[in-house]
Amino acid sequence: MILRDMQANPLQWTASPGLGVGLETTSSSPLLSFSQLSLGNLSGGTSVNSLKTRGLFLVKAMEGSRTASLNGHAGNADKNASLLSSVGNSTNIQWHECSFNKNDRQKLLKQKGCVIWITGLSGSGKSTVACALGGSLYRRGKLSYILDGDNVRHGLNRDLSFKAEDRAENIRRIGEVAKLFADAGVICIASLISPYRRDRDACRAMLPAGDFVEVFMDVPLQVCEARDSKGLYKLARAGKIKGFTGIDDPYEPPLNCEIVLTHEGGVCASPCEMAEEVISYLEDKGFLEA
Repeated sequence: MILRDMQANPLQWTASPGLGVGLETTSSSPLLSFSQLSLGNLSGGTSVNSLKTRGLFLVKAMEGSRTASLNGHAGNADKNASLLSSVGNSTNIQWHECSFNKNDRQKLLKQKGCVIWITGLSGSGKSTVACALGGSLYRRGKLSYILDGDNVRHGLNRDLSFKAEDRAENIRRIGEVAKLFADAGVICIASLISPYRRDRDACRAMLPAGDFVEVFMDVPLQVCEARDSKGLYKLARAGKIKGFTGIDDPYEPPLNCEIVLTHEGGVCASPCEMAEEVISYLEDKGFLEA
């Protein structure tokens, strides 16, 4: 059937089963006239007025990103449009709130969600400390989850390379996932090189102030290279790996991180001792209680 607006522009009308109604239009006018609605395709005896009386008549006309809702009269177009937003390439989306929130989840878990971001050179001990920290929290009855850089590249980020732009996207995705864990009330431990300050700072900005705890593994390059548990430094020195952090790609140490775990005078604390230093920080800041 054909519906026409006040200016007599044709609007293509499609009725779907169960009185679900769709409308496609190129008209610039959101004002519609019901007087020119043809009822030829409606079931016998059904009229516009009867549909309106039963509350079943709903027309939506899209004008750009604006929505006009008509239930026998001009609807709440401006109100509806104000609820929609655009984020990146996603348009006309709306955040849905639930009746329970982060505080409720934290009370359930008897802890506060946060992100522990462990950064440093390859071979500095990030993953080892992350596991020690996760184990220590577990023994205290606290729920944590580790986002290890290599592990995440086995799945979520398997499509990313180690080029600068892909590294930035790798960090952004992990930051977004870490934020979700923190919002769930979980202590999320992110362990990855994350060599550039701007990328780490962007992840910090995703979270409320104080919920991002940056831990710098301050271990000299020569110590990390001597460990070389993966054999990556050897390959990088031989030119078989390009853009390797510390060799032919820079690592930018944090300027204002919350915790620095150091390797001083050739002596390095054990992973468990380092983990306890992070635990002490979490206790002092109240993260281990609701």
